[in-house]
Amino acid sequence: AAGTTIGAFSSGGNVNSPRRILGGAGTQTAGLCFGGYESAGSAVTEEYDGTSWSSGGNLSVARYYIIGGGTQTAAWGAAGYNGSTSQYTTTTEEYNGSSWSSGGALNTERSSGGPAGTQTSALYAGGYRAAGALASSEEYDGTSWSYGGSLAGTRRLGAGGGTQTAAYYAGGEGPVTTNEEYDGSSWSSAGALGTGRNQCSGSGTQTAGHVSAGTNSGNLATTEEYDGTSWSAGGSLTNARYGHAAIGTQSAGLVATGYGSSNLSSTEEYNKTGGLNSVEV
Repeated sequence: AAGTTIGAFSSGGNVNSPRRILGGAGTQTAGLCFGGYESAGSAVTEEYDGTSWSSGGNLSVARYYIIGGGTQTAAWGAAGYNGSTSQYTTTTEEYNGSSWSSGGALNTERSSGGPAGTQTSALYAGGYRAAGALASSEEYDGTSWSYGGSLAGTRRLGAGGGTQTAAYYAGGEGPVTTNEEYDGSSWSSAGALGTGRNQCSGSGTQTAGHVSAGTNSGNLATTEEYDGTSWSAGGSLTNARYGHAAIGTQSAGLVATGYGSSNLSSTEEYNKTGGLNSVEV
């Protein structure tokens, strides 16, 4: 529609350790990515200052399909797959800006679910373990996890965002366009994505969300923006990818690393300001 502003991507600093299916947290100018898969499960953490990535403290447990959230100085990373022991894990770790420490264990081992929330008020939705995909959700209070409401059906490899009491979880294996919203106790059906996408990543809030890239008959560069009711096209990435870290807000975010034809080192920053970095459609 005339007068609608969508965001646009521009190049940011390259990560030092290209990898995929990793966790992310923070903002466009104070970002964090951790874990993932290089040639094996990774414990690497990197911090972004809006220009370049530098090494942070390593995770205690190397793993991929890890998810997380929070800020660069108060992040959480939970669950995932530890390839060295061929196990799905319940492990949660908390980051203080320099090092990771043990947090409360999830009740169900899982990987590749949807993240939302902060280090003291987090949400983990769906995911996968050896017995199959999951519909259950768990809520974290900074000390322990407890079960919350369940998704309408089992789902993994979708994109999540928001808070523990106002979250969304969109897309996933299929690929599907399914989107559900959480109110702190139960999930309900919400506006569907325009394009089904698998191994996508999300950022932002329940009323200003952003889902980027993923796969659907090939790798995607497209993104979608959510207003709490419906999804619309956002700006496209320069490099199509999946399994990346998505960080920040709908108007000031970034996408880091992930997989194209190989693990990517590139970071792309997303800005929606109404200025030079936006497009009127």
